[in-house]
Amino acid sequence: MNAYLIALKAIIGREAFRFVSQRGRFIAALVRPLLWLVVFAAGFRAALGLSIMPPYATYITYEVYIVPGLCGMILLFNGMQSSLSLVYDREMGSMRLLLTSPLPRWWLLFCRLLASTSISVLQVYVFLAITALYGIRFAWYGYIALLPALLVAGVMLGALGLALSSAIKQLENFAGVMNFVIFPMFFLSTALYPLWKMAESSELLHDICAFNPFSHSVELIRFALYGQFNGFALIWTGLAGLIWVALALWGYDPARGLVRRSGK
Repeated sequence: MNAYLIALKAIIGREAFRFVSQRGRFIAALVRPLLWLVVFAAGFRAALGLSIMPPYATYITYEVYIVPGLCGMILLFNGMQSSLSLVYDREMGSMRLLLTSPLPRWWLLFCRLLASTSISVLQVYVFLAITALYGIRFAWYGYIALLPALLVAGVMLGALGLALSSAIKQLENFAGVMNFVIFPMFFLSTALYPLWKMAESSELLHDICAFNPFSHSVELIRFALYGQFNGFALIWTGLAGLIWVALALWGYDPARGLVRRSGK
C-alpha cells in the first residue's frame, strides 16, 4: 500500500509541476472558452432564442446557456492534451519507466487519470470565477454540486484520451486523432445548442447529439450548476467512462492489448 501511495503522490505531483511550469497551457485553456463566450455567444445572442427548459425556470441569454458547454470544453481539451503528454512519456519519459514497475498498470493509469482530472477541475473553477466577473453567476450551492459532476465528466473524457493514447504508436499521429475526436464530440453535442434546436435542423443530427456521451456530460454539469440532479446523464456518462476505462486497460495490457502489438 505504501508503494501505491508513493506512485500516486509522484504522478500527481509531476502533473501539477508540469501544469504550473507550463503557464501557456493554463492560459490557453482559459482563453479558448473565454473567446467562445465573449465573441461567439455575443454574436448569436440575438439570432438564437432559447425556450424555457430544465434546469432553467425562466428565459436565459445564450451566454448563460453556453457556460456549461464551455466547462465541458475545458475538460475535453485538457483530457486530450494530458493523453498527448502520455504518448510522449510512454516513449521517452517517466511513464516508460513506470510501466515497467511491479505496480499494476491499472493503478498507474488511474493515478494519471486522477491527476489530469484534478487539473481540469481546477481550470473549470478558474473559468467560472472569470465568468462571474463577466456577470454570469450561479447560486453558491451550484458551485458545490458541480464538483462531483466535473469529476465524473473529467474521468470519462480523460479515459477516452487514455484509450486513444494506447492505440497511437507515434506522437505525430496524435494531433490528427485529437482533431478527429474533439471537434465532432464538441460540435455534435448540446454544448452549443439544445437538442430541440438540432431537431429543427435534422433528426439525424438530433439523434447523434442525443447519443454523444459528451452531450450527457455537459447536461450533467448544466443541471449541477443549478443544484439539480440528472440521473440519466450520470448513467450515460458513467457508462461511457467505464467502457473507455476498460479499453484503456486492455490497450495498455502487454499480454493482450495494443501496446504489445505495436512492440512498445
